[in-house]
Amino acid sequence: MSQKRSIFEEVDATQKPEIRTGVIDGSRRGARGAVRIWLILLFVMVVAMITVGGLTRLTDSGLSITEWKPIEGALPPMNAADWQAEFDAYQQIPEFTEQNAWMALGDFKQIYWWEWSHRNLGRAIGLVWALGFFGFLVAGKIPPGWKGRLFGIGVLGGAQGAIGWWMVSSGLGAGMLDVASYRLAVHLGLAFVILGYIAWYTFLLGRNERDLLQARRSRERKQFGLATGWMHFAFLQILIGALVAGIDAGRSFTDWPTMGGQFLPPYAFDITPVWRNFLENPGLVQFIHRMTGYLLFAFGTVAFLRGRKSANVTTRRAFTVAWLVLICQVVLGIFTVLTAAFWHVAITHQLVAVLLWVLILRARFAAAYPTVTSVRG
Repeated sequence: MSQKRSIFEEVDATQKPEIRTGVIDGSRRGARGAVRIWLILLFVMVVAMITVGGLTRLTDSGLSITEWKPIEGALPPMNAADWQAEFDAYQQIPEFTEQNAWMALGDFKQIYWWEWSHRNLGRAIGLVWALGFFGFLVAGKIPPGWKGRLFGIGVLGGAQGAIGWWMVSSGLGAGMLDVASYRLAVHLGLAFVILGYIAWYTFLLGRNERDLLQARRSRERKQFGLATGWMHFAFLQILIGALVAGIDAGRSFTDWPTMGGQFLPPYAFDITPVWRNFLENPGLVQFIHRMTGYLLFAFGTVAFLRGRKSANVTTRRAFTVAWLVLICQVVLGIFTVLTAAFWHVAITHQLVAVLLWVLILRARFAAAYPTVTSVRG
């Protein structure tokens, strides 16, 4: 039988109290930090993939490899005969016969390396994902509830590879000098979706589960709703930008704020049937991209002003930074038009789009899981 102790009895200082862990504490298992570092590595690689893909498009290199060989294609031509075989295959497609018939083997090699680098970077991303996911899985280090999320990134990556070939194959048929612009939009759009998921998961893993559960109760619903709308609006503009890139619409009119000296560009509906103008008419597609950009800026400004009313300094800063980058992107977009989409400017415009996309997601996350500060700050 245990003896009764006086309430005034001193407790042995060397005796450590028993610590009980509840459900929340138990859910903190898994290598959250290591998984987060792995996701950051994937994030950097996907950004590099988008950049190289943009340069591949700007240098008209995307059709230089006319076959899809997921395994064998990892190795470049190893001798003169292999190079000649690749060049012979390229000489059979309309892009060469109707546009690049002047090319010699040396010229072909320059565009080949861009496309080969783009495809191999995709293979490298797949390898890093597989090694990380299955490594963490076997070691039992994936945090509870995260297996499906991390596996989903791999599924999306595999789909992206298939869509990439679906895009390239559209440019190999008769009468095609480039890939279909709407397929390019799907390909780029999925890249941003993958990037968005990786960024969001990185934000989540940066805070422990207990903190996230508590923060979620303080969700700033109005700021979160506006950030969600801003995110979808920005994604729409990214897709329209891909349509612009797909048909070189950025070079069709190089004056601003007018287009060919007028508000609506001339010959905006010359293609029949009429609906094709919205995908294939360079003037109309650029016009839509411009108008959507203006509306996106207006919506982003509303979101920024609402975000500034947050009681939490982290949320206010997140909305402010995203809005400042939005201003930079608008200015850069105008400069891209005025320089006829000079490739240095165009690729910078694309990279700032990546930055803006992530910062909008960050503002959305800050509103969804606010970091509450005291009155003293």
